[in-house]
Amino acid sequence: MGTRKNYKHYYLMLAPMFIWMAAFNLLPLMHTSMAFQDYTPKNGIFHSPWVGLEWFEYMFTLSDTPRIILNTFIISAGKIALNLAVPLAFALLLHEVWHLRFKRLVQTVVILPHFMSWVILSGILLQIFSLSGPVNALRDAFGLARISYFSQPTMFRQFVVGSDVWREFGFNAIIYIAALTNVDPGLYESAAMDGAGRWRRLLHITLPVISTTVVLLAVLSLGNVLNAGFEQILNMYNPLVYSTGDILDTWVYRTGFVRIQPSLAAAAGLLKSVVALVMIAISYTLAYFFADYRIF
Repeated sequence: MGTRKNYKHYYLMLAPMFIWMAAFNLLPLMHTSMAFQDYTPKNGIFHSPWVGLEWFEYMFTLSDTPRIILNTFIISAGKIALNLAVPLAFALLLHEVWHLRFKRLVQTVVILPHFMSWVILSGILLQIFSLSGPVNALRDAFGLARISYFSQPTMFRQFVVGSDVWREFGFNAIIYIAALTNVDPGLYESAAMDGAGRWRRLLHITLPVISTTVVLLAVLSLGNVLNAGFEQILNMYNPLVYSTGDILDTWVYRTGFVRIQPSLAAAAGLLKSVVALVMIAISYTLAYFFADYRIF
């Protein structure tokens, strides 16, 4: 009985989290009804007329819709692929370093960008690659023409994916580094005595041991197939690169807050949420099938 009384302290500790979840995750669900209404602020969500699936049908008649969906898939697929491969390669390279202090220093340096917001990082990148920035100054020194990098639609996706990988690869490598600690050093010693070099030890010992972790992370990342990075792109893009950089989230933002079409924005946001829910369900099913991973 005394133990049950102590539960109140745990409930009090969890209370801020539940309040935050209710305020930012549960209450906003009421406003998904706008996707099925001809919403106006004057009438509100309780008195605006219902129009059924009219906004969803209208969304797919717009010429921008295929381009936005394609941009979202291309950028998110690039981020998913490289945010799996680059951290894995970095973790394998760092694993080969035997100097402990140097290893810790490198890991600390590469992880720092993860803790900086995209507002700061985007400003830094925009300055570095601006017409008067150091990159163009270097091009000018070699007699090359200056380029407005963030005004080039053909380059924008590469900058978005590349900068996201640069920001996250140090943090994402932590999981691989932790998995590499499970490799028995005796296996390396036995392989070295048999004449196996570093490459063979990597292929036949290291990769098989962490293969389950790699497969699990790859499968679970499918749930982010429509998350191309709203905050990052919002701070980096401009109308000149809408053709390749405009994604579903930024389009929803402009539709709802700039063009003042909340019902259309709600319909697009709800569609994305439904697709994301399906992808998450598929990813966890695949994770259980390939890696025997389950939440419950």
